[in-house]
Amino acid sequence: MLRIAICDDETAARDALRIQLEKILIEDAEEIVYEFSSGTNAASWLANHPGEIDLLFLDVEMKGLSGMETAEKIRTFDEQILIVFVTGYSEYVFDGYLVGAMDYLMKPASEEKLRQLIGRVRVKSEQEEPRTFTLKNMDGTWRFRLFDILYFYSDRRKVILVTARGEYSFYARLDEIEKQLSPDFVRIHQRYLIHPAHVDFLNSESVTICGRDLPCSRRYRETALPRIARTMM
Repeated sequence: MLRIAICDDETAARDALRIQLEKILIEDAEEIVYEFSSGTNAASWLANHPGEIDLLFLDVEMKGLSGMETAEKIRTFDEQILIVFVTGYSEYVFDGYLVGAMDYLMKPASEEKLRQLIGRVRVKSEQEEPRTFTLKNMDGTWRFRLFDILYFYSDRRKVILVTARGEYSFYARLDEIEKQLSPDFVRIHQRYLIHPAHVDFLNSESVTICGRDLPCSRRYRETALPRIARTMM
């Protein structure tokens, strides 16, 4: 699933880019999820929805917060989202490398140029897919790098994914997630599945991750503790 957003303060420019993209995107697998009319709105929304957008087309010359300023703001909380600048002036091209932009498009974007770009995005997404975890809940679809996940814990019929930035609940069974993510994650309790790289302290009864003490039950100690210790070393 490739989720795309467009940010441009001109309605006609957003419409033109969307029409070109709709000719290329694979139905039911790739979609334009959001359109923003200002950099301020885009940065604010993305800050509150980590992992929900994979690719952002960002106009450089916008009123208020410029495209470059918007990208700089986004990079303070998201290093993974792919940013493609859309501009009418070639002198902005090299500035894009300062914020890790994937590419730039000159307005109006040609269908051939877009096809090449989306092709590269598809390849990159396929390469990174095994190192990510995707969940769906009432708020939307979220994708996380495995390394950014601190741990999972179960709460009745739900599982909560915990990162340094927040918690995200969804319907699932912890046993199924353990099978999916082993050996990157270690089960330490009936309710807890952790990423051992984030363990700060370990003893025979608990582990500490980002200041939170999580119990390690007797059932899992023999297999879990040596794996965690090796990772910490």
